[in-house]
Amino acid sequence: MTQAEKVKLTAYSTKGGCGCKIGPADLRQVIANLPLAEPNPNLLVGLDTSDDAGVYKLNDDLAIVQTVDFFTPIVDDPYSFGQIAAANALSDIYAMGGKPLTVLNIVAFPIQKLDKQVLSDILRGAGDKVKEAGATLVGGHSIDDNEPKFGLAVTGLIHPEKVRTNAGAKPGDKLILTKPIGVGILTTSIKKDQLNEEEVARVTQVMSTLNKTAAEIMEPYEVHACTDITGFGLMGHASEMAKGSGAGINIVKDMVPVLPRVRKLAEEGFVPGGTKNNFAYLQDSIIFPETMDQIDQWILCDAVTSGGLLISVSPEQAEDLHNKLIQAGVEASLIGEVTSDHAGQIVVI
Repeated sequence: MTQAEKVKLTAYSTKGGCGCKIGPADLRQVIANLPLAEPNPNLLVGLDTSDDAGVYKLNDDLAIVQTVDFFTPIVDDPYSFGQIAAANALSDIYAMGGKPLTVLNIVAFPIQKLDKQVLSDILRGAGDKVKEAGATLVGGHSIDDNEPKFGLAVTGLIHPEKVRTNAGAKPGDKLILTKPIGVGILTTSIKKDQLNEEEVARVTQVMSTLNKTAAEIMEPYEVHACTDITGFGLMGHASEMAKGSGAGINIVKDMVPVLPRVRKLAEEGFVPGGTKNNFAYLQDSIIFPETMDQIDQWILCDAVTSGGLLISVSPEQAEDLHNKLIQAGVEASLIGEVTSDHAGQIVVI
């Protein structure tokens, strides 16, 4: 076994994955102090609704989708970390309905402290995932840093009239989630050596799976809104959808898929700070049942890395889309609906 294979990559980071993102409350305060960007008729999707990526119209038939995402190690295996970081960044393009075209690597690495093979393995993992997505690596940038970080800047293509935003959900729509949640609690448990090999492999498989299949299957359906679930958690991204759409959202707790042993590990204290920050920020936006305890509330707000798509689809097509996703091997679940009641808020049933 080489030194690169033995390294415990998560030991080099204080926070892991999307849990290292600046929290929504702090981020909102920072952005509030910035001047408003001048209107541009070609900017189809910008900062207004906290969407997953920006969309800029080039002509009547073509627009580019742009995103960037990077974070600290969330698993110990370098190759897997590269795959997860790449899948996470590419996911923003899929959430907008686009197709990834080119990527740039973003690297921060303690080049004098860690074996160079570790970085090679991270880049190899990312490269294999980029190839799976059908995109092309065109370059990147690296800095020497005490804490490893990796991610991608991604550019994709889309027709200007086929953009999927997080702000178009309509009352009556059904909500489909394409991956289970609980990732933040499990990856915090990895850092504390609380998961066995099978559990690590399972959560790694969830995070490294591209949302490519789900995005391609939903393309012909009447999807009114879509977002991917990452650092702000299921509740955070659903809240952005509710606010952006001017509608309410009902989520049925027992229909939300949760990875095995998440509840037990949360009870034992392995709840990341990002998850608690999400919960604190969203308290005024979510109505939980009086019978739901703190643990289940945290799980629904868990800070996810490289999660699934949250799809708002017309009620007439929801069952067919759900079935097609399942048939294609996507871990899809119908978890709730959009309503005209309690606009901008989520009610957990």
